[in-house]
Amino acid sequence: MGKLITIVGNAGIGKTTLTKLLCSDQRFFAALESHAERPFQQLFAQNLQRYALANQFDYLLLRAEQERAIRAQPGIGVQDGGLDEDFWVFSKHFQQQGYLTDAEFALCERLYDELRAGLGQPDLIISLEAPLEVIIQRYQQRNRPLEIAQRADLAKLGSLLADWTATITTPLLALDWSRNQLPNAQQHQQLIETILSLLSIE
Repeated sequence: MGKLITIVGNAGIGKTTLTKLLCSDQRFFAALESHAERPFQQLFAQNLQRYALANQFDYLLLRAEQERAIRAQPGIGVQDGGLDEDFWVFSKHFQQQGYLTDAEFALCERLYDELRAGLGQPDLIISLEAPLEVIIQRYQQRNRPLEIAQRADLAKLGSLLADWTATITTPLLALDWSRNQLPNAQQHQQLIETILSLLSIE
C-alpha cells in the first residue's frame, strides 16, 4: 500500500514547487491540485455564492479520489494541499467570507468527516511556513490566470492554517520555507532522508 504525504501551507508559499521537487526522486509521485481542470473553479470565480458549495464538494472528492489512488499503488504519493487543508482552511474561509452558508458548510463538514473516516490519516503532513510578507510576494509573482484566494485573504488563510495545524496528531514536519531559493543538492538529500525516516522507510 502506498504512503501518503500532504504538503500544506498558505496560498502561493510553494506547495506545488516542493511537491515537484520531491518527485524528482523516483520513490515519490505527485497528485496535484490541477485547479485549471476543475469544472467549477471558473464558475466559482464568476459567482462566489452560487458555486462555492459545488466547487468545495468537487475538491474534497478529488482529494479523496487521489488518496485512494495513492494507497492502491506502491511508492510515496505527494499532494500539494489535500483533503484536510481544503476543508479546514478553504471551506472555513469561504464560510467566513459568506460564500458558503452555515448549512452548506455543515454539508462540507459531513462529507469531509465521512471521507476522512473511510480513508484514514495521511502518513505525514509537511507544513511550509514563511512570514506573511514573503507569502504575499510569492503570491504576486506566481501570476496564475485564475485565483479564488486574493492577496487580502492571505492573513486570514494563515490564521486558519495555524489553528488547524495546532490540532494535528498525524506526524507533522514543519519547514521554514522563507528563503527565495530551492534547497541545494545536499539540503534536498537531507530532506528526503528526514521524510523517509518519518515514514519508517529505509
